[in-house]
Amino acid sequence: MDTHNLPKMFWSYSEGWQDVIRQRPGVTRMMAMYVMPMSLIPAAMFMYALLVTPGAVLPAVVPHITTGEALVVATMFFAVELGMVALMASMIQQMGDVVEVTPDYDDAFMLAAIAPTPLWLAPLALFVPSVAFNVVVAVLAWIASAALIYHGVYPLFRLGDRSRARVMGTFVLLAGIIAWAALMVVLSLLLSMVVGLR
Repeated sequence: MDTHNLPKMFWSYSEGWQDVIRQRPGVTRMMAMYVMPMSLIPAAMFMYALLVTPGAVLPAVVPHITTGEALVVATMFFAVELGMVALMASMIQQMGDVVEVTPDYDDAFMLAAIAPTPLWLAPLALFVPSVAFNVVVAVLAWIASAALIYHGVYPLFRLGDRSRARVMGTFVLLAGIIAWAALMVVLSLLLSMVVGLR
């Protein structure tokens, strides 16, 4: 995906999106060239927050988590992130029934891969050891992801009118919020599990 078009995709139904549609990178290429590198950011920043600035933003693990334990949790979380994108693509494809369209899996995967981009980048804020700053960044990331969803549904699924796109966009956004909450729960469970195995 050509990332220099990403800023236009937040407010446009065509700019940037038409380039993605024209390129049609496919699921395998999108996963390898975009989803996997982007998914590394939250996992790496989670390790950074646990090992370098414990307790500054995320709650400190007591007793202190080792580098090996943090690496295990980050690796498992990375794998769960990849699975969640594939699952979201499948859910988006099924949601087409809401607006009487049948998007193919490649298009659904494109939306599932592009929409969380701000959420993947938001953990970079963990370099700033401030809870307030990180909360603001997370809120802005959710707003940006919502904009990508609402502006991406219309061109990717070739919907006839914007009102149908808004309906589908709302369903996709709600599913994304649930998926994000599930990821946070999984991260907590993974951390608890690794610490519990000491």
